[in-house]
Amino acid sequence: MTFLQHRDRQPELMDQPGLEESAHHAALAGLRRVNWLSGGVPAMWRQLQTLARSASVDRPLRVLDVACGGGDVIVRLAGRAKRQGLPILFEGCDISETALKLGYQLAQQRRMLDVRFFQHDVLHEPLPDRYDVILCSLFLHHLDQSDAVLLMKNMAQAARRAILVDDLLRTRLGYLLCWVGCRIVTQSRIVWNDGPLSVRAAFTIEEARQIAGQAGLNEIQIRRHWPERFLLRWSRE
Repeated sequence: MTFLQHRDRQPELMDQPGLEESAHHAALAGLRRVNWLSGGVPAMWRQLQTLARSASVDRPLRVLDVACGGGDVIVRLAGRAKRQGLPILFEGCDISETALKLGYQLAQQRRMLDVRFFQHDVLHEPLPDRYDVILCSLFLHHLDQSDAVLLMKNMAQAARRAILVDDLLRTRLGYLLCWVGCRIVTQSRIVWNDGPLSVRAAFTIEEARQIAGQAGLNEIQIRRHWPERFLLRWSRE
């Protein structure tokens, strides 16, 4: 798979204007199942647990998920916080009204009524600075390098305590797992098409480290986790 030696961003079906709402819904539902099988939520939850337990006792930890899509990541994180009795408030923002509607519906279905959503263009509007932690899951690979640098810089400027970025790794194993996994967990041909393209557009750990450096983030932590993903953490402390 020599084509994975270099990053290759190609247009994805889910990003096309005029996508039918039913197809968009089906694709987001498929991605929700893909996310459930991946290790993104457990990896981020371990970080949020530590931050919540060291937070001020007089108020909850406030967390924003940028480009939250259908909201499944923060709804699942909110469920873990509720089960463990940790005071964490979750909000998600996205540019897509369709995705936000699905996020709201999912939060209602799971009885996570404190999870809130709002529309926001994270690349062209400043992020609100009322959050302790700003996280981003599976969005970085959609961006060209300059926008990836801008996103990390904006997240770090707005976050009071830390940022978390969880994304795909561009590896042979990651490509194979994605190609097979997408066909097992969903019938959405959009996901079948877009999943492998996402791996081709993903960064390596070293490339992610370079992006963080260009954004002015020093002393970051990057850890690899299953299935062929990485979690980047930067803390203000």
